[in-house]
Amino acid sequence: MLLLEHPHVFTLGRGADSSNILSGPAELESLSVEVHETGRGGDVTYHGPGQLVGYPIISLRPDRCDVHRYVRDIEEVLIRTVADFGIVGLRISGLTGVWVGNEKIGAIGVRIARWITSHGFALNVNTDLSYFRMIVPCGITGKGVTSLSRLLGRDIDLEEVGTAAAGHFGDVFQRSMMVSTGAPGEGQP
Repeated sequence: MLLLEHPHVFTLGRGADSSNILSGPAELESLSVEVHETGRGGDVTYHGPGQLVGYPIISLRPDRCDVHRYVRDIEEVLIRTVADFGIVGLRISGLTGVWVGNEKIGAIGVRIARWITSHGFALNVNTDLSYFRMIVPCGITGKGVTSLSRLLGRDIDLEEVGTAAAGHFGDVFQRSMMVSTGAPGEGQP
């Protein structure tokens, strides 16, 4: 599983409605926000500094070949992660992701090909939530977004959140997790 931060970017899933990007090209350029189409499911979302983005790359064979189960398991990873910081994350029936009240704290957009996963999740940790006003997040109206730092009233160490997420991923998916930092080949197992 790769854990990282992205520069400011809006990504569009396979079925995304590009009109869910509310800002025009000039505003996006002035704020250095790139737009990229992706092969994941879901609509438009924001990635940026202060957000933990996770890309699990695992085989779901032989006993986890169920897309809905996989997405629910990713939600479980995020629910357990935010719980480590005293936040109660929930599922909302009919909506993907992790919610605190009526606000999304964790978004999920996956791709599964030959039962190998790619893409993944975005957990708002110290995320500048103002960028979400430039889109209709995940194509969902009437709901907001939040972050750990907003809920807790302080900045949260992103590495600490990443460590928690990796541990919970290992537990939920029954995988051994080894930590490597830096460029490939430079990390310590």
